[in-house]
Amino acid sequence: MKTFSWVSVSSALLLSVGLIGCSGGESSSSDGGSGGGDEPVELEFLVADSVNTRGLEAVAEAAEEELNISVTFDIRPGGPEGENVVKTRLATGEIADMMIYNAGALLETINPTRNFVDLSEEPYMDKMMENYKETVSFGDGVYGVPSQSSNVGGWLYNKTIYEELGLEIPETWDELMENMQAVKDAGYTAAVGAFDEISRTQIPVLADYYNVQKLAPDFAEEYTAGDAKFADTPAALRSFEKAYELGPGGNDFYNEDFNATTHEQGMAMLATGEAAHFANLSNVLPTIEDNHPKQVENIGIFPQPADGEHEPGFTVWMPNAILISQSSENKEAAKKWVEFYMSDEGQRIFAENFDSIGPYVVEGVEIPDDAYAAVKQMQPYFDEGRTAPALEFVSPIKGANLPQILSEVGGGFMSPEEGAEMYDQDAERQAQQLGIEDW
Repeated sequence: MKTFSWVSVSSALLLSVGLIGCSGGESSSSDGGSGGGDEPVELEFLVADSVNTRGLEAVAEAAEEELNISVTFDIRPGGPEGENVVKTRLATGEIADMMIYNAGALLETINPTRNFVDLSEEPYMDKMMENYKETVSFGDGVYGVPSQSSNVGGWLYNKTIYEELGLEIPETWDELMENMQAVKDAGYTAAVGAFDEISRTQIPVLADYYNVQKLAPDFAEEYTAGDAKFADTPAALRSFEKAYELGPGGNDFYNEDFNATTHEQGMAMLATGEAAHFANLSNVLPTIEDNHPKQVENIGIFPQPADGEHEPGFTVWMPNAILISQSSENKEAAKKWVEFYMSDEGQRIFAENFDSIGPYVVEGVEIPDDAYAAVKQMQPYFDEGRTAPALEFVSPIKGANLPQILSEVGGGFMSPEEGAEMYDQDAERQAQQLGIEDW
């Protein structure tokens, strides 16, 4: 198994890729930067410091040979600080030729129809999974392509414990509860509770969105418009009920010290066989491999099931998008670079140099043979169309206090109904800050 090669540098650092003679972002061509001259056209590519650029670097090296277009990676901070960097550069016209930014609702906040190039007529558009394309489409345009593999939410599980106890992957929530009870009766921790990092308390609710949108197909639209709430939508309220049922207020499946357990400790419990289940995102697989290399292939994953109304499916955190700046003087060169990246050759090169944390959202791109076993388990769900973007990709409204609220619900200190009502109030404040009417 390959390991990640993370980039961690200051926002001022430029990473040169290929045979780049200087770090400028301006084209030396006089034809709008289309490439093909003696001197390579140079593109500046803005990425967050958390981005694993190894796959992109490999594509850039191949693209320079093929297209005579070189790329310099400009590294910015992540999180809110990095978002402010992007917004400031957009406002001042100093944005890079290309950049990586969130798909979905967060992309909408930086006005893609004004700031980025519409790619809807490009030849590779039909290769993108529709669920992903929706997250980068605004008006009649499509403004981005996926920057890496997907990231899914679900239940990581210990295969050895499942085999020892003769358990099957659950198809319904009741079956999952029965599995957890069997694990608890056998003396193992049924489900990891790692509430010391409260962001992880959200997963049982966030990963349930596939089920919400199956049962209430218009929920995202109505929720954004203020016409639907978690507390008064049975399918959405059920997500809070599931979070409650896991903890001491319900079936008491968490480890006794769940409030003090760190996320790293929780991953160790799962990997070493102390615990059987951990609600999580698949992007933790490289960390499990780093800390428990012999156990990572013993970790499987399945979606959070519904109550039997439909087959289970994964909630997907869609890849961030590669975007081309509308203000770039090298738009044609950037479009050629993205076309190469999206080609069969470009995607093959990328996949060979990137550890997939989920299936790809580009048709024809297969996960490598040495991919994590858990990632291989996800692929059939993607092939069968049993996926949906997480709510945050289809609605701009996400209250800031959801982790704190769900730590109370999951910890048994607040009922699901109280938690959902409190979160609706939190979401209302956020909607008002965004200037969304009718909330």
